[in-house]
Amino acid sequence: MALSVFTTLADEETARRIARGAVEKKLAACVQMDRIESFYEWDGIQQDSEIRLMFKTSDEGYHRLADYILSEHPYDEPALWATQTVRGSTSFLDWIDANSAG
Repeated sequence: MALSVFTTLADEETARRIARGAVEKKLAACVQMDRIESFYEWDGIQQDSEIRLMFKTSDEGYHRLADYILSEHPYDEPALWATQTVRGSTSFLDWIDANSAG
């Protein structure tokens, strides 16, 4: 089963480093970056520009990927969550599995 795993970071340099490292270590088959605006509660209401990373990985590889993200993440409380891929082309899902076993 494929997963989409998400986190957010404050700057592009850190986001690129974590994204590249995940792919190089075969913890994710692919990582996509998006610029977003976040509103959240952390010692009052905060508003920040952030980079959201979406990692495409296998269910089997999730824990290794999560450990890597959390070990490299600079936030006090990193956002980290995953969603299951319910459907997709068989060849694409096989590619994710083959490239994210860690």
